[in-house]
Amino acid sequence: MKIVLASGNPGKAREVRAALEGMDVELLLPDEAGIAFDVEETGSTYAENALIKARAACEASGMPALADDSGVEVDALPGELGVRSARFGGDGLDDSGRNALLLERMREVSDAERGARYACVLAYVKPDGWFGFFEGAMHGRILRAPQGEGGFGYDPLMYLPEHGCAVSELPLDVKNRISHRGLALAEFRAWLAREATDGA
Repeated sequence: MKIVLASGNPGKAREVRAALEGMDVELLLPDEAGIAFDVEETGSTYAENALIKARAACEASGMPALADDSGVEVDALPGELGVRSARFGGDGLDDSGRNALLLERMREVSDAERGARYACVLAYVKPDGWFGFFEGAMHGRILRAPQGEGGFGYDPLMYLPEHGCAVSELPLDVKNRISHRGLALAEFRAWLAREATDGA
C-alpha cells in the first residue's frame, strides 16, 4: 500500500518510515507522489491542522495520506505556544531564537511551575473520505538553560525527569520510541496492522 506523507521534510519521512518498517507500506513524499504541496495551516488545534494537510495530499494524489501537527505546551504560558510553537516570537526567529525567547519569558517562573509537554496528532485520510486521528504526548519541564546538542526545536529545553536529561541528550532510537510523534506513530502502526488483519 502506498501512503503520501503530507510533509516536505525528509527527516520526518525517515522517522515515519522507521516507525512503519516491516509493514507492507510504501511511504511517499509529495514530490515522489508527483504532487505539489503547499498548504496553509489555518486550524486552531493540532487535529484541525493535521487534517487540513492530510486531506489536501489525499485529494491531490488520490492516495491515502498521513499528516502530523505538533507543538510544545508550557503550563506557565497557556495558549502562547501549542499550534503556534513553530511561529513563537514571529517568523524571523530560528530554533535558538525561539528557545532564547522562551527562557526570557520564563525567567521568573519557579521550578515547580515549569511543567510542559510535547503533543502530536496524526491524521490519516483515505480517498473515500474516511479519516482518523492518532495521538501522543511526552511530559517534562522547561530548563533554565539549553542542554545537549541533539534534536531540534525546543528539545534542548525540555527536561525529562524520568530519564534525567533533556530530549536533546537522548539517543535517537530512544527519542523515536518515547517521543510524542513516536507514540502517535506506534498507535497508527497498530491500527494499520489491525486493518490489514481484518481485511485479510
